[in-house]
Amino acid sequence: MSADAADLTVDYEEDGTLIVKELDKEILSKGAWTTIMFRYQDMNRTTGEYGPEKYTIRRYQKQKGQYLPKSKFNISSQAQAQKIIETLSRWVAGE
Repeated sequence: MSADAADLTVDYEEDGTLIVKELDKEILSKGAWTTIMFRYQDMNRTTGEYGPEKYTIRRYQKQKGQYLPKSKFNISSQAQAQKIIETLSRWVAGE
């Protein structure tokens, strides 16, 4: 793991091949507990091409100077992401 939240990633390699490719990330909160939202793509191992964009929210706890993964929520589709956006927007607006 990492001592700096900015260095945390969802990139994942196997045998020199990038299987999970991080496209972007946003640190939502920082401290002893850090929350990061990632935008990423998975590689289709059959075709070697990357699939549609996906999103995940990860929580890390800093222990002994290192961030350790504690929980994650994967957003399964762009439709689900849109529904989350709409619901949060409505709630934040006080509706």
